[in-house]
Amino acid sequence: MMPRINILLCDTFPGRLPDFIPNYELLFIDLFASIGVQADYRILQTWQGELPADICLDELYLIPGSLDSAYDDKPWILSLVQWIRQAYNGGAKLMGVCFGHQVIARALGGEVKKYDGGFGAGLRASHVMDEQMKTYFPDGKMCLLYSHHDQVTVLPQGATLCVTSEFCRNESYRIGNQVITFQGHPEFTVAYSRHLLTNCSDDLDETVRLAALQSLDNMQPQGQEAARFALDLLFG
Repeated sequence: MMPRINILLCDTFPGRLPDFIPNYELLFIDLFASIGVQADYRILQTWQGELPADICLDELYLIPGSLDSAYDDKPWILSLVQWIRQAYNGGAKLMGVCFGHQVIARALGGEVKKYDGGFGAGLRASHVMDEQMKTYFPDGKMCLLYSHHDQVTVLPQGATLCVTSEFCRNESYRIGNQVITFQGHPEFTVAYSRHLLTNCSDDLDETVRLAALQSLDNMQPQGQEAARFALDLLFG
């Protein structure tokens, strides 16, 4: 049991969810349940401008993925950026995934850009740099499912790089025990990633798509380990 988890939805991914996933937030709820977390969830439609009115220091504020880019200046993104700054300064516990990883970086002084080296997809094994994190990944590698073109190019002030790879330099960072983010998707399942690569990737280079599909058969994602590290870091 833990305090409330607030999921600030930044997209509902219409037309991209398979029949076996009724809604995107369920991926996170299932992930946390799989590591024994029983929490009260509040779902906010942040992509429609809904943001928490008050900050509770014993709650988690989770900012997940989106098809929009964190550097866009859409009104709801600008509102989210401002909220992140206020929430962080107020001591809120923040977790970011993919778009969330990027928009937190933008809000706290980092930089986000479209990567000119191509699209990251499938499973990727990356190097764990943070000593505290290595206790959860004893072989020094973190394997997550990815789906991104944008990347954090400059970390926020005071951030510690947790995970890196040749493809993506800043794959995970933390700020003390208050903020933890991942470019990869701890919440994704192999079945969902396979669905995206098979049915929702018409604009993806075929070589990249096939390599990503092959990676699903060659490695196992470690979303549970990433989630355990995140919650242990934030809530001790």
